[in-house]
Amino acid sequence: MVGIVLISHSDGLAAEAAELARRICGTDVPVAAAGGTDDGGIGTSLDKVAAAIDKVDQGDGVILIPDLGSSVLTARLLEAPGAVVIADVPFVEGAISAAVAAGCGTPLDGVLAAAEEARTIRKM
Repeated sequence: MVGIVLISHSDGLAAEAAELARRICGTDVPVAAAGGTDDGGIGTSLDKVAAAIDKVDQGDGVILIPDLGSSVLTARLLEAPGAVVIADVPFVEGAISAAVAAGCGTPLDGVLAAAEEARTIRKM
């Protein structure tokens, strides 16, 4: 199953978005949060993201969903085409779409495509 890592400047935001994805899609979907700095501040941590990738990697690839700014730069440092890819998507909507697709056993390119479709979801 494809793993998903949610990268945010806020530990709480990443954790809550991951929890929402697991509640909607089931606890079997490998979703991990990587938020905040190592000392609990606002920012991103390369070590936290690397550990989250290791946690969710089941051999089918990993999708990284960053929120903004330095989380994107951190994700780029860990991107490995074909194995660890970045989804340029809305944070929550992309996370849910990716988790649903991953939970259905969709391969990496399909999970990425499902997450990217979240950009077109209208709310009105």
